[in-house]
Amino acid sequence: MKISRRGVLALMAAGGLLPLHAAEMPEPLKALGKRKGLNVGNAIGARKFKDPAYKALMARECNMMVAENEGKWLSLAPRAGTYNFERADEMYAWAQEQGMLIRGHNLVWQEARWMPKWVNEFDFGAQPAEMAEALLRRHIATVCNHFGSLIYSYDVVNEAVDPKTGELRKNVFTERLGAVEQIDLCFRLAQERAPHAELVYNDYMVPGKWSDKHRAGVLKLLHDLKSRGTPVHALGMQSHISSVDDLSDSSRQREWRKFLDEVTGMGYNLLITEFDVNDRKLPAELAVRDAGVAALAKDYLDVTLSYRQCRDFLMWGMVDDASWLQRMKDISRTDGNQMRPAPFDDELRAKPLRDAIASALKAMPPRAAG
Repeated sequence: MKISRRGVLALMAAGGLLPLHAAEMPEPLKALGKRKGLNVGNAIGARKFKDPAYKALMARECNMMVAENEGKWLSLAPRAGTYNFERADEMYAWAQEQGMLIRGHNLVWQEARWMPKWVNEFDFGAQPAEMAEALLRRHIATVCNHFGSLIYSYDVVNEAVDPKTGELRKNVFTERLGAVEQIDLCFRLAQERAPHAELVYNDYMVPGKWSDKHRAGVLKLLHDLKSRGTPVHALGMQSHISSVDDLSDSSRQREWRKFLDEVTGMGYNLLITEFDVNDRKLPAELAVRDAGVAALAKDYLDVTLSYRQCRDFLMWGMVDDASWLQRMKDISRTDGNQMRPAPFDDELRAKPLRDAIASALKAMPPRAAG
């Protein structure tokens, strides 16, 4: 991406892309979204849930929440035979108090390393297919029954496609049930236990060329599930974007629209479920870097939110130090600087990214009622 194409100085002088103090905060993002029929949310984890100032910021800006890790199988049942919903319940109760919608993330994370150790080591016995189905049924029923109608939307299956090959990942369930068959089963079980909820397949395919096989694999999976009549309602797009996903590139934008056209053409809705911007390849200078992050976000959101089938937009951390990217050394900045992937800095001051999001919400077409 060429930052100069934006005219960084002009961008910052034009107003609206300079950092703002909390006292100067403009209209909340949730209000901008509501006017167009879009929910605005954020993921919050256990550490930030203890921070009153962060929670207040989230309550101001968002009308939807998702627990970063506390609703996952690995967190709810790290040991066989017992579930602990305490942390998730506390988070969800707070969200209810704020009048927020709640997303469930996730019922099954397909990659084996994110499943509980005891699941990966489970003895499926002489009837492995029956035992695999029973284990999935018990887990999905336990979670959905516990939360009842509280969960508005579930990521039923998360990241089933290998991004390097486009093939479906293998785990202890696919080995006994078949890959597509296991995914189909999870959605049917979720529909049984949470008939009110939106059921979502969630993955992290993005516009860049490096994601070509990933997007193709997701499309194939969605086609296969459609042909089976699997009750999938929407595709969740994690939207962890970076400079390699720059949609100011016309060919890249065409490919992304082609992907979204095919998904929506099958009748699926869309969600942006985990939005942030990786700035590792952008310059170190803060003003230039923040402007570059804002430009990447605006281009991506202008295209993606132009689809009226997209009704939910969720950030994966609202301040820089809350971001999972700070903990990922293999994709961190090589200059040692902290990443700035979120719309607010560590002092809860709005950054250019926040204004870019607001601008995209204002520009997008309204969603249809209902």
